[in-house]
Amino acid sequence: MCTPVNATNNPAGHHRRSIRLPGYDYRQAGAYFVTICVENRACLFGEIVNDTMQLNDAGSMLARQWQVLPQRFANVRLDVFVVMPNHIHGIIVLTDGRMEPPSEATTRVSPASLGDVVGAYKSLTTVEYVRGVKASRWTPFDGKLWQRNYYEHIIRNESVLHDIRNYIIHNPSKWAEDTENPER
Repeated sequence: MCTPVNATNNPAGHHRRSIRLPGYDYRQAGAYFVTICVENRACLFGEIVNDTMQLNDAGSMLARQWQVLPQRFANVRLDVFVVMPNHIHGIIVLTDGRMEPPSEATTRVSPASLGDVVGAYKSLTTVEYVRGVKASRWTPFDGKLWQRNYYEHIIRNESVLHDIRNYIIHNPSKWAEDTENPER
């Protein structure tokens, strides 16, 4: 899923295709399974020990930033989430924005799109990670922390939601077989 970007690509001659569903409005209410990967699959957020993710300080920061997304975006609710050594998986639920009035802590008035939420998360965590590199000697990253894009899956029913929740919850125990595991 999270393959490294070939650094030798010529940007002028390379045209990226969107991996989003054509014509789909990613502002509409619904549940979305999201995966965000570290550039070049570097393992920066902790390690798997006995099938359990042991977060380092950087991984803990990612989890904290995830949990505050609903404070930033009034139409965001969160479901299950996991930080892995070099990627994160989570379920973001976008509401129609009419369920609750925006709180004083909410910074956005109009409903956010999935791209708005993921973009903010990537930006905020990159800034915090850079601070950690400077202040706490976290492992530096080369170029960018996150890959340019992210993967999403529109969750269309309760059965799929159940399966994806199980996938996320049990992901650390499957690390030995994970295609994102560089030691595999």
